[in-house]
Amino acid sequence: MLTAQENYFAFDDADQSRSESDLHPYECGFSTLARRGASQDVVDNQVFEQFESKVQSYARAFPRIFDRAVGAELWDVDGRRYLDFLAGAGSLNYGHNNPVLKEKLVDYIQQDAVTHSLDLHTSAKQRFIEAMRDIILAPRGLDYVMQFTGPTGANAVEAALKIARKVTGRSNVISFTNGFHGVSMGALAVTGNETLRRAAGVPLHNTTPMPYDGYFGDDVDTIAYLEQMLDDPSSGVDLPAAVILEVVQGEGGLNTARIDWLRRLEALCRLKDIPLIVDDIQAGCGRTGTFFSFEPAGIKPDIVTLSKSLSGYGLPFSVVLIRRELDQWKPGEHNGTFRGNNLAFVTAAAMLEHYWRDGRFEQELNAKSRHLRGRLQAMVDRFPSELVDVRGRGLMIGIRFADPAAAASASKLAFEQGLIIERCGPKDEVVKCMMPLTASFAELDEGLDILERVFEAQFGGHGRAVGYPDFSPVAVA
Repeated sequence: MLTAQENYFAFDDADQSRSESDLHPYECGFSTLARRGASQDVVDNQVFEQFESKVQSYARAFPRIFDRAVGAELWDVDGRRYLDFLAGAGSLNYGHNNPVLKEKLVDYIQQDAVTHSLDLHTSAKQRFIEAMRDIILAPRGLDYVMQFTGPTGANAVEAALKIARKVTGRSNVISFTNGFHGVSMGALAVTGNETLRRAAGVPLHNTTPMPYDGYFGDDVDTIAYLEQMLDDPSSGVDLPAAVILEVVQGEGGLNTARIDWLRRLEALCRLKDIPLIVDDIQAGCGRTGTFFSFEPAGIKPDIVTLSKSLSGYGLPFSVVLIRRELDQWKPGEHNGTFRGNNLAFVTAAAMLEHYWRDGRFEQELNAKSRHLRGRLQAMVDRFPSELVDVRGRGLMIGIRFADPAAAASASKLAFEQGLIIERCGPKDEVVKCMMPLTASFAELDEGLDILERVFEAQFGGHGRAVGYPDFSPVAVA
């Protein structure tokens, strides 16, 4: 029997030609919507089916051949337009082919500037380091050194775990339920997802999962639980080399740690001399409304991992920010052929300089966040039996469904209406909005209108009559 996640990825074009009697109950009634081109848009996937590994996933959920992309929009080879509420799983915070960043990138390439340089010093690297220092770190009082790892977020996590173990001389790492940190072996060991862990093929050792904030409900103090486990010499939990967490769990269901919980976790780590690692690979770079997801709590992690949207342009790029005293690497102890992507240095520096030099972009994000949350909450209020709650923060937000099958159907039906939107959560029960941060209010509403029509078709009629809250867009110069 397929897991919820595997069932989600089993969707293919044949699914679109099913008869009305074959549809899941949540899909029935969708004839009230214009099923845009379901018959003529079947893609000839023969070359992909024959020569690409079965491990592909998003291509199964969104079976089209895409050809062009600008901002929050994608077009397939037949010219059909899609609104992108996936944004490269958070790698395209600043949109597809952002014109400000593209201009800098094209200029750099046309100058025959350095593309590959291992970890040699380049002018592109220098400009990024200076921008990161002056625009992001110094104003926030953060004294980190920057380690440029291999270009994936998982490699940044591997480096973070390795340096914590090296510095402390300890091996165990505390992770949290429903956390996701990557699928290489070290990162997978601190990841909760059963399907992904099973693919490792070997036991995943030297980690101990602990309950995340709210895992047992709001009335259970999971920091007190963790503290008791660390204080009790007979708990069976070794003093860890690190504690690693996401402030908003991107794949685990948009669970969001409360401010007080984060502060108490940091205090506990300080008391026990345990390095605190924040994985900000998906939640960082503005996704939750501030550049770092942990900023509202006022904490200062010992180590921070960044990737995904750090380049600003969807280019492979990862960084580990390390508290200066912990930077005890020997030369080359953690390396990689593609550490330090010069093309990404160029676009990342441009992103920081254009969007984060002052507070205007953050103000715009806060306005969009309020608008998005208000509309999603209104949908939950309309369909209280089927939609449980709104989860997440900033523009990393979604709706939890009572029935995971209904969430699966919603994503499929939205795609048929031209909206690309994925799911997350332990049972893939959360429909997750991850549009580019630069999407306009009109594009936000266009995508939300599609979602609402899908819900009406799934759940029947107009649901409970509720009014929309007034979250008028705030003009940002």
